[in-house]
Amino acid sequence: MATEVQPEYTEQAHEQQATEPTRTERAKAAFAVQRGHAAARGKEWLATGDIDDFEVMQLAIQKKQDKRNQEIAVQQRLVAQLHARFSMAKAQAEQDETRKYSGSLSALAGQLAAAESKLEALQSTPLLPPTDREANSVRHGRRASRAAVVAGVGIGSVPALGAAIEQAATGQPVLLAALGVAAGYGWYLVSRPFVDGQPAPAPSIPEQLATPVDMTKPSMQTGAREFNAPPPPACTVPQLEEALRKIGMLKGDDQLAILAVPQREKGGNTTCVFDLPAGQTVAKLQDKIEEFAGAVGRDSTMVDIEKAGSAVRTSLVIADSDPFEDPRPSPLLKRPAQIDAFNDGVPVGWGKRGNTILLPIRNSNIAMGGGTRSGKGVGGANLAVGATFDPRINLRIIAGKQNAEWNPYAKAGVAATYFKPDPARLLAFLDAEIADKDRREGELNRLGKSKLVAPVIDQIGGLELIIIDELATFTRPGKPLQEEILERLVLLASVAAGAGIFLVILTQYPGVDVFPTELAINFMTKWAMRVDTAQQSNAILGAGSSGMGRDASKFNPPRPGLGWLVNPFAGVTDLARSFDIDEDERGEITMLLEKAAKIREKAGRLAGQWEDPIERHLLNATGLSSAAGGPRRDGAPGRNVLNHTPEQRMQMDACRGALIAMDHLRREVAQLEEMAELIGGGMTKERLSELLRAAGAGGVTKVVIEGRGRVNGYQREDIVDALKLLEGN
Repeated sequence: MATEVQPEYTEQAHEQQATEPTRTERAKAAFAVQRGHAAARGKEWLATGDIDDFEVMQLAIQKKQDKRNQEIAVQQRLVAQLHARFSMAKAQAEQDETRKYSGSLSALAGQLAAAESKLEALQSTPLLPPTDREANSVRHGRRASRAAVVAGVGIGSVPALGAAIEQAATGQPVLLAALGVAAGYGWYLVSRPFVDGQPAPAPSIPEQLATPVDMTKPSMQTGAREFNAPPPPACTVPQLEEALRKIGMLKGDDQLAILAVPQREKGGNTTCVFDLPAGQTVAKLQDKIEEFAGAVGRDSTMVDIEKAGSAVRTSLVIADSDPFEDPRPSPLLKRPAQIDAFNDGVPVGWGKRGNTILLPIRNSNIAMGGGTRSGKGVGGANLAVGATFDPRINLRIIAGKQNAEWNPYAKAGVAATYFKPDPARLLAFLDAEIADKDRREGELNRLGKSKLVAPVIDQIGGLELIIIDELATFTRPGKPLQEEILERLVLLASVAAGAGIFLVILTQYPGVDVFPTELAINFMTKWAMRVDTAQQSNAILGAGSSGMGRDASKFNPPRPGLGWLVNPFAGVTDLARSFDIDEDERGEITMLLEKAAKIREKAGRLAGQWEDPIERHLLNATGLSSAAGGPRRDGAPGRNVLNHTPEQRMQMDACRGALIAMDHLRREVAQLEEMAELIGGGMTKERLSELLRAAGAGGVTKVVIEGRGRVNGYQREDIVDALKLLEGN
């Protein structure tokens, strides 16, 4: 019997072996899949899909800056050459009694003046933000350079990429060479499953890691765990329940009702949704976040707990790394478009889940406090810059220091009011706002509204956003007019929000003597960055906050812009870090404000484009204007010169031209004839005399010029005084 059954069994076994792929065939099939992943990743790399729009914008900015630097260098050489030629021509003219060289001297003076003016414009005019066309040019250039890299290692053109992958499969790793990685581990990096937007591998891979993946090993065969399988969640349900028992949120036989099991998301965070047992609430768990974070082996910055509906329904996120470790750019840098600050809010930072935090300019005053270099200034800058992208907001800035931190807002014309420390002017300003509050309330009464709503914002004159930087400069005991200023601030903070007037205070001394309770109680939005003591933290966040774990004196490590944010619009108090936005090194604030200025100009809401009751009140009270930072746009109030008449502009040009002529003549006095000749452009001595008189420089007087004796002319100081008067100094 056995000899009859054996042939049948052998034949079946032979057929089964014939239908199953061999180990080599399985390896080839797996390698074919890898080649497909590598091809997709290579195409993504060649298309610059690994470079985001922000990086492209930064490259475009650098390209424009390099071009500007080259233009300045060329213009500086031209000015130097013209100076040398002018000096030589002047020396020849002084020795020539026939005045043969006077014509060329005049022409050179005009060329030199024009060249110097162009150089000054290049050095003082801020760069405009890159256009979409310029940004696209940068991206296309990067694509071309990558294509050239590929071509340099044997690929004739981008369409030949598929062939390059095929060559890599036969032992010629062309794509790997183009991407800057070696075989082995490098092949794994480019051939692992491709997700759109996944970056190409870094160019340097340690040699000891460059071991080829053997697809014929049992661990890589069907049924085994894949090399690219995602890691397990940060904690399982039993581990979660154990952690909650350790902190007293689960007792006895209590169990969690799991609604969404813990799973690791694409970004690396583990998410879970569950219901707490009866007697416990999400609010109680939030108060124990420090203990819970320790129980699951994390820092509190890596754990986020939110209420997901009912009082017991918990949405939990556990991160593997600190979400606040690396700075992030403002989303406005990527998309500087008009916003609705009243309904949607201003982007100021991000939370634990990477979510952008929007603070609406509505129904709430805002307080930001923190010690030196804590990042409160950057937080304030995010709010101020974002607010300028809503043309309905009238931005008023009262600086507490004499530096240039807030100057860009004036230079761009987006600050309706801006002045530096001046208690008397601040008092007059607050009186103007109180008067405007009464006017606004009258308008709301006429419109039949009990408070400000979006449809009537324009009808009452927009939203007033008053930023007072370094509050202690004005409210610390012993400061001039301290009691009067505090009295008016308390009044505005308590009743003006309903009329569309909102206060934003920034202080590095958040004590009750600087930010007293009667003022602080009316600031519902509060952001406490690093401070020295729990008392200072409580002065911002409210009494007892440190006892609930919200203590801004205990950040470890402290990070600029990281703080506890009380956000009444979201109904939460949690950690948030302000976006990284820089002016001194990267010029980002100026770039964004120029974009905002274009939006406001179209809406007729740049400083000087509309009738401003606040600045009119200040002008009447003090005789000086601080609209757009005053006449020099640097925070120093002066005469109201935002709108010079055409005749006044010609008078100022004449004064400047006369002073430049005196510089060329190297004298403190000059006659009308020689100044008019050096100014050029058809200027005559009669017209110059008329303009200088109208400017306030007076008529000609007797002056002494070497070689000519006493002649009729002008002294420099008279023209300088006239120009200062016109400029509002």
